[in-house]
Amino acid sequence: MLSTGTLISHYEILEQIGAGGMGEVYRARDSRIRRDVALKVLPRALADDPDRIRRFEQEALAAGMLNHPNVTIVFEAGTHEATPFLVTELLEGLPLRDLLRSRIPTRRAVDYASQLASGLAAAHAKGIVHRDLKPENVFVLNDGRIKILDFGLAKLHEPSVGSEDDTQARGLTNPGMVVGTAGYMSPEQVRAEPVDHRSDIFSLGVILYEMLTG
Repeated sequence: MLSTGTLISHYEILEQIGAGGMGEVYRARDSRIRRDVALKVLPRALADDPDRIRRFEQEALAAGMLNHPNVTIVFEAGTHEATPFLVTELLEGLPLRDLLRSRIPTRRAVDYASQLASGLAAAHAKGIVHRDLKPENVFVLNDGRIKILDFGLAKLHEPSVGSEDDTQARGLTNPGMVVGTAGYMSPEQVRAEPVDHRSDIFSLGVILYEMLTG
């Protein structure tokens, strides 16, 4: 855990605001333009893990390719004293998971799902499959806007010569490896079969069902 006042490049750590398997998240101040941002770093215990570093870099690459109001904006990615870091916009609100303690009103649930679909469509248009869409990775801003978080398990597909359904996938998993979160994974994802944008749509359907039913 980084202490208040620690400098990561030109970002001053203000407080920790989150932590998970893919990193620690801090509120930080960009000293150059005096803007508060979210700064994500790999914990020291994982900084030497090549697989975690690759996933961290994958998140920066996937999210950085997108410019959409329903996807978190990436400002910068870099390394400080051998520790990778990722700087994104600072979000004010709650994870969708925190709002699912009870059923979400139908009109609001449909609005959230529509925004999620819009963000996913932008990702899919760039050949990006999220592969870990779940309420923990969906953030609801105070004004009701939705942001999709954490592209650490994303797979990037590039069109190949052949049929339009053929793809060459740039991912970080080996054949037969299951990635994602049980309960939100499509059947083909559970079976460790090749996945495409339809797997994210399945996960979106699960989230919508959960919002509507509680």
